[in-house]
Amino acid sequence: MERSVESRVEATAHMLHLFVCGDVMTGRGIDQILRNPGAPELYEGFMTDARDYVTLAEQVSGTIPRSVAGAYLWQEVSVEWKRRQPLVKLINLETAITASNTPWPGKGINYRMHPANIDALTSAGFDLCTLANNHVLDWGFEGFEETLQVLQAAQLQYAGAGHNLAEAMAPAIYPLDAEHRILVFAMGCQSSGITRAWAATAGRAGVYLLGDLGSQTRAQLRGHIERYRQTGDLVVISIHWGGNWGYQIPAAHQHFAHALIDEANVDLIHGHSSHHPLAVELYHGKPVLYGCGDFINDYEGIGGHATYRSDLCLMYFLQFNLQTLALDIMELLPLRIRKFQLQQVSREDSEWLLSRMTEESVRFNTRVVRALEGPTFEVKPLSLAVG
Repeated sequence: MERSVESRVEATAHMLHLFVCGDVMTGRGIDQILRNPGAPELYEGFMTDARDYVTLAEQVSGTIPRSVAGAYLWQEVSVEWKRRQPLVKLINLETAITASNTPWPGKGINYRMHPANIDALTSAGFDLCTLANNHVLDWGFEGFEETLQVLQAAQLQYAGAGHNLAEAMAPAIYPLDAEHRILVFAMGCQSSGITRAWAATAGRAGVYLLGDLGSQTRAQLRGHIERYRQTGDLVVISIHWGGNWGYQIPAAHQHFAHALIDEANVDLIHGHSSHHPLAVELYHGKPVLYGCGDFINDYEGIGGHATYRSDLCLMYFLQFNLQTLALDIMELLPLRIRKFQLQQVSREDSEWLLSRMTEESVRFNTRVVRALEGPTFEVKPLSLAVG
């Protein structure tokens, strides 16, 4: 996607401002409150009508408006985006965008957003959707093809999926100026729930699915990165891995992230799949986000995992020095999902999330602390953290 960004890079003294988040789940219940809701039929054991998820949320939070524009979801956070002006906004899009009525056989949970509701993404100004996840083919290859077509028509770049393996492995490339680009490689693991049948091959559409996280996979990925990398490129690995609930970081995830930084000089590991934020790490100064949590979902009123507070989420703002590609600062802004909308959190909720992030991240020699001003958290090496 060609962008007129040179002046913005100059205006920020050669600093790259990047926004990332976790899973954007605008299907199912959220789709039903938008202007063009799709067919509500579901094939879940728990629920057979997507409108019932709206009812559950209303029982907890009160009346939710119907037939809203996509901007409703981001009404409060749009102020923060305008204030910070991130040059690139990267999300994991965890829903198909399709009117298909044929779900993947036996999948159980099938997310879809009607194509006419694409403003749920464009109104937020998202630039790139990673698609190597366990919901993009929920409505089969027909729904998958429509998803790609809708994103292309909306001029939203995607990575991690395509009509064949070469497309699925190819990075999204953002030119920043004459000397710098962002390369975003997206991939997934079976541990996140992606079935092998969704893996792209030379002759089949699908997602970029890693067979494992071993040395041979890392070597293949390192070579793949080097085929695209140019001097001055900032390289992002976006990976869908691990289960939905729990704070434990598998040793294999940490080893894989460290190896990519050491061996392939990756600048940012953007992990997702967990429904709540996981630990962050600064490894040799490079940010590792093990699980960014859900950014928006339709889980209000669903019981069973209340202790994880999946209604609380984070905006991740990272600033890199384009001359050195070093991370300058990373800030996390806490939010709450309420009435299918991202809203400011209470002080009590903010303190709870800060405590969790601090407790989980300190094991990685990284500390999350409250910023001196404003509602944000800052991520620092443990030796430099104060407060």
